[in-house]
Amino acid sequence: MPVLLLIFILFLPFLGTMLGGFLLLWKKETFHQDSTIYLNAFAGGIMFASAIWSLLLPSLESSTFSPSWLPAISGFLSGGFLLALLEKLLKKSNEKNTGMLMLAVTLHNFPEGMAVGVALSGLLHGTATLSSVFLLTLGIAIQNIPEGSIIYAPMRSRGKSRCMALADTLLSGIVEPLGALLALLLTSFFLPLLPFILSFAAGAMIFVVANEMMPEGKNAHPSSLPALVFMFSFSLMLLLDVALG
Repeated sequence: MPVLLLIFILFLPFLGTMLGGFLLLWKKETFHQDSTIYLNAFAGGIMFASAIWSLLLPSLESSTFSPSWLPAISGFLSGGFLLALLEKLLKKSNEKNTGMLMLAVTLHNFPEGMAVGVALSGLLHGTATLSSVFLLTLGIAIQNIPEGSIIYAPMRSRGKSRCMALADTLLSGIVEPLGALLALLLTSFFLPLLPFILSFAAGAMIFVVANEMMPEGKNAHPSSLPALVFMFSFSLMLLLDVALG
């Protein structure tokens, strides 16, 4: 894989977070609610499909354990339970302190970065395609756009300068390429761990979609349109994965 392409994929989710901050650099308000709902629905469909085809199924296929499903099931549940635990520990603090909000988003970004690194490792070892890895990364980047504004806007409302609020936004997103590099190194040096890490990343991503992105759209929008957007992006990922994979 060309080095520049590798760097671009590693940093694409971070660019999504950065864009979310830059879009509000000269504004006081955050994203319009409908825009956030549809962005999350579209990204959710891509992330859900990618978690299955780029992470969970390759985890089952590459397993050398007996039974073969053990790393896939244990990793998948571990990814979801870890994010659920982090959410529970930070929930009360998030309502009172924007610094804790930044910490929560930062911790939430780390497993997303790991998902990118694991998908890249799968690409290097022949268990994933370039198109599926790129679409997985693109879905995370799209989802990070409103998240960037979620960090930037409260920092500005607390009196921080534009530069300081943007710096906080960038700090919350830089953990994604770091998490990707860590996962890439882990799976390179400990290849038997690949099925577990693949499924762990899949569990973390599907937890994010099921717990944050889809309920927000349903609760805030009276129609079924966000669900249809989710299904459209899921079908788009299926089509591209089959056609280009």
